[in-house]
Amino acid sequence: MSDALKHECGIALLRLLKPLEYYKEKYGTAFYGIQKMYLLMEKQHNRGQDGAGFASIKFDVDPGQRYISRIRSNQAQPIQDIFTQINGRINEEMAAHPEYANNVALQKEQLPYLGEVFLGHVRYGTFGKNSIESVHPFLRQNNWMHRNLIVAGNFNLTNVQQLFSSLVELGQHPKELADTVTVMEKIGHFLDDEVTALYRDCKNEGYSKREASPVIAERLNVSKILKRASKQWDGGYAMAGMFGHGDAFVFRDPAGIRPAYYYVDDEIAVVASERPVIQTVFNVDFDDVQELDPGHAIIIKKSGDIQVSEIIPSESKKACSFERIYFSRGSDAEIYKERKELGRLVLPEVLKAIDNDTDNTVFSYIPNTAETSFFGMVEAAQDFLNDRKNNEILENRHTLTEQTLKELLSVKIRTEKIAIKDAKLRTFITEDSSRDDLVAHVYDVTYGVIKPEDNLVIIDDSIVRGTTLKKSIIKMMDRLKPKRIVVVSSAPQIRYPDCYGIDMARLEGLVAFKAAVELLKDRGMESVVTEVYEKCKSQAHLPDGKIVNYVKEIYAPFTDKEVSAKIAELLSSDDVEAEVKIIYQTVDDLHKACPKNLGDWYFTGDYPTPGGNRVVNKAFINFYEGNDARAY
Repeated sequence: MSDALKHECGIALLRLLKPLEYYKEKYGTAFYGIQKMYLLMEKQHNRGQDGAGFASIKFDVDPGQRYISRIRSNQAQPIQDIFTQINGRINEEMAAHPEYANNVALQKEQLPYLGEVFLGHVRYGTFGKNSIESVHPFLRQNNWMHRNLIVAGNFNLTNVQQLFSSLVELGQHPKELADTVTVMEKIGHFLDDEVTALYRDCKNEGYSKREASPVIAERLNVSKILKRASKQWDGGYAMAGMFGHGDAFVFRDPAGIRPAYYYVDDEIAVVASERPVIQTVFNVDFDDVQELDPGHAIIIKKSGDIQVSEIIPSESKKACSFERIYFSRGSDAEIYKERKELGRLVLPEVLKAIDNDTDNTVFSYIPNTAETSFFGMVEAAQDFLNDRKNNEILENRHTLTEQTLKELLSVKIRTEKIAIKDAKLRTFITEDSSRDDLVAHVYDVTYGVIKPEDNLVIIDDSIVRGTTLKKSIIKMMDRLKPKRIVVVSSAPQIRYPDCYGIDMARLEGLVAFKAAVELLKDRGMESVVTEVYEKCKSQAHLPDGKIVNYVKEIYAPFTDKEVSAKIAELLSSDDVEAEVKIIYQTVDDLHKACPKNLGDWYFTGDYPTPGGNRVVNKAFINFYEGNDARAY
């Protein structure tokens, strides 16, 4: 993605189902779980660079011994920082106590971070906060083992204020108005309720307070707690948690907006945000890794019992399509195939833009995530060229000479690596930088491969704000002196803000929205903007389920191609000599390519939860009033 875009956290939950001695004997180390957690988190580094956190729980420790360990980092390389600290602590203790070396029981008793259940998180901060207090996992502490709660997630909730108010009504005093704190306290409240009820039962059955504790842990109904806690949640989430005594869970939203996959065998149970991460780290087949159904939770009891339970009835599945286009690792077999298909399906519009002149066209991509869709586009272009060759041969078969046939068959689709990102420079430039001269040099270009009569086709996975295209890429492509520059997005036009985890909160930051507003001005229809504002304002008192997305009316007068043409005009400039065209994927073809991930609200405005319409209307109100606040 040429535009910098924050997005998508990643989670990893690992439960060891055998005693630590088992892993020492089979794998040569009792630190097997820690090592696998490092890999699970590092393999999801693409999902978070603002911070990372790790927590572990030891089973069956004596009173007075620490059984929960947690470490978090918001350093530049947070995963490396975390595990450098973990390894440093462990190595220091091992060097000071040689007797620990072959004694797993002593290692578990004395060493931090060693345990049976682990939770990891890699974070992108959608609210712009990057203090250590904003980094997951969050910890809710209590002297009762089973009342301790550790939570981490990949999520955004649209109704945090409502949830916060409900906690206040329950008599709580949350320390912060943030969705993670709110979720943790909501689960914690019903955890406390459940523990209190179970203690009352144990007391009636004649158990002493000390005897009641393990009984409560055994009987704790995690499914019931999650059902009660999540009744009012509106948003997309994959929520992971651990209780102090060892129960653990991962819970997915009922529309399946945020992803979660799991694998279980007789040694481990693991849950992560991406399938190939589990495949790679544990060397298992594609079919062995299961997708967690929407509205369901995988619950791993301390006893080792594992169940997948429905928490909220599943709704029409609207899994985030951006997962397939960009966020997830492309090594997933399904995602790789889908991304190639995105490139294949967009080729017909590309051919129109270049007048079917593939002989005088160079195809390329903007590194690196668009590379797979580039392969699909080029394969489709090669099919087009082969059909053209076949037709020419059939039409001229009686007059073809050996030389003309050889010349015809030698024609190929031209592909080049045109744009090369200077990663160090991009890292140096802060996101809110106004240093346009630096931004203009984020990409280098390859000289000597473009002729003046050539079209240059560049595919990107998406065009969100268009900032880098306008300030850097198009100008740099123009230095190569092509006749025409065609920028292709394998995703449709992003018209609406996201409120479920991707950092696209403001309408005015979306180039498609800017283009639609400019088109309204061009056609003397500015009154539509005011009308939409008044309609959005009129709904402020309505409950979420009654709110309509009136922002759709901004786009209604125009075809997709008209908006694309205006975007091309906005992203070009007077000093660009080549003709510039912008082509977007259609929503219909997106769904053909990615049939399992039909969440398309940022393209269509069809939000999968009631809170989405409130958020988009609020975003429009903010735009109209010049308010820089977030809509959620």
